[in-house]
Amino acid sequence: MPTLTRDDDVFILDLGDGENRFNPDWVSAVDAALDEVEAAPAPRALVFSATGKVWSNGLDLDWMGEHQEQINDLLLAVHGLYARTLGLGVPTVAAIQGHCFAAGAMLALSLDARVMRADRGFLCLPEVDIRIPFTPGMNDLIKARLTPQTAHEAMVTGRRYGGTEALAAGIVQAAVDERLVLPTAVDLARSQAGKEPATLGAIKQRAYAPTIASLRDVEANRFG
Repeated sequence: MPTLTRDDDVFILDLGDGENRFNPDWVSAVDAALDEVEAAPAPRALVFSATGKVWSNGLDLDWMGEHQEQINDLLLAVHGLYARTLGLGVPTVAAIQGHCFAAGAMLALSLDARVMRADRGFLCLPEVDIRIPFTPGMNDLIKARLTPQTAHEAMVTGRRYGGTEALAAGIVQAAVDERLVLPTAVDLARSQAGKEPATLGAIKQRAYAPTIASLRDVEANRFG
């Protein structure tokens, strides 16, 4: 489960040491961590990290198969999380040390910046291959955070981007050695920690207002 620690001005949210898949308990834990970060006085910044071979493999498909009557509630929570992080009045950076797939990749895209391991691990939107179309909100999030060419390729081909490929495509801001992923992300976050929260939040919320509205459209993003 996600755990929150602090390194001076930088909070570090470790998403976990497994596949870090999105189910109600996991999303609630991330939301609770965001509550704590937002309640802390500035300066502050937030790094989303993980431990092991996976940053996040996205939706918990096993949980969804066992709780089909609750799928829309989970999707509502996930879309709400994306909307929240996209407009958060806190600088955010993803420290991607391993695989980052599907809904996990979309969480990374909702953050301000991404640092990825250069030599191993992939970032991928595999929905075209697993036959799950993007919801309107997810579609708009991806298009808002990637160049048109990269968004098209990532969405319609399901390409797996290694760190250096992701850097070349503009998906991440840095691709570094494994041991440098978290320190680089923390340094990047710390460099932005002094931004005034209300101003930063207003800028991000206005810049991404259509995307945030799309993510919060309950009916449009309903499953099935």
